[in-house]
Amino acid sequence: MQKVAIIGAGNMGGAVALGLHRFAKEISVTVTTAHSSTLHKYATIGINTAQDNVSAARDADTVILGVKPWLVQSVLDEIKNCLAGKVLLSLAAGIPSSQMAEWLSGTGVTAAYTVIPNLAAEIGESMTFASAITGCADELVTSLFDKLGKTLIVDERRLGAGMMVASCGTAFALRYARAAMEGGVQLGLYPAEAREAVYQTIKGAVELSEARSSHPEAEIDRVTTPGGITIRGLNAMEDAGFTSAVIAGLTKR
Repeated sequence: MQKVAIIGAGNMGGAVALGLHRFAKEISVTVTTAHSSTLHKYATIGINTAQDNVSAARDADTVILGVKPWLVQSVLDEIKNCLAGKVLLSLAAGIPSSQMAEWLSGTGVTAAYTVIPNLAAEIGESMTFASAITGCADELVTSLFDKLGKTLIVDERRLGAGMMVASCGTAFALRYARAAMEGGVQLGLYPAEAREAVYQTIKGAVELSEARSSHPEAEIDRVTTPGGITIRGLNAMEDAGFTSAVIAGLTKR
């Protein structure tokens, strides 16, 4: 049985832990966190817990760092003697691979990657981007995170773009959903009705476009009647800067 240790099971590390627990029963998952109450939460649903990072890393085949970027170096210093022959995956964004490689020098890791999933890993629907830091374990990384959704291995140059579109993109998509719900309430729907309608509409639109392997604009054309209310709504959104606002949100970092 493959053993995975998740060092720092907060929001993102926790989503990965929950997803692997639900969708990869053949993998033994152990988590560590800074708070005993969080450890207890994982223990109650059957996820292994460890009191310290060293013991968790020592017993694992693959070590996933789920700590904040500013804690990565100190955690690596703590567990560096336990990494020989293992694969290390860091969920921390914004740390150059050259810096990570320097911190990992002399540890004997087989391979190391920066991996950027999103919170939907918890339900097996993440869009995950991964980039090698040192060594090669593409097959292992893909097989692991494909259990939590879809995975793309990219070079470091494209990792930031993947993070903005897919990880930060969760927040961007839900901000649109919130706006659409507020609009629905203004039009007369009850809040619960607006929420159900918006979520189902977004889900249906995505699945329709995927099923037809079509560009979004092709499906937009199918619902946009000449002179109708859809084109009026689309034009009003563009007049308010909809497309440029989305692009600005993705590119201004």
